[in-house]
Amino acid sequence: MKILLTALLIGIVAGLAGALLGVGGGIIMVPAFSLILGMEQKSAVATSLAIVVVTAVIGTSNHVINKTELIDWKLVGLTAIGAAVAAWFGSDLMRQLSNQHLTRIFGVLMILIGAKMLWK
Repeated sequence: MKILLTALLIGIVAGLAGALLGVGGGIIMVPAFSLILGMEQKSAVATSLAIVVVTAVIGTSNHVINKTELIDWKLVGLTAIGAAVAAWFGSDLMRQLSNQHLTRIFGVLMILIGAKMLWK
């Protein structure tokens, strides 16, 4: 029961953050899965990616159904090509790195992006 409630809470926070901030929720889920649920970094990343598919489809559908015209479809198409190719090779690279190495990369990236956003 505890894992069910924890997973639902993580999902709510990640879904809200993803929809409000466009972060896909992984920025919430990966640390939560590893720190709260004790998952290894690789499993946390892979599980987060699978969930982000669902949240992205739901959030995008809401924009389409409500005809918000906020989505730049040309940019989506162009960016998606690069992102899809990079994601394929990135998931291969992720499996080759250690959990500790991935955790450090994730932490450094969060610090650098957060600092850039705070001082922008």
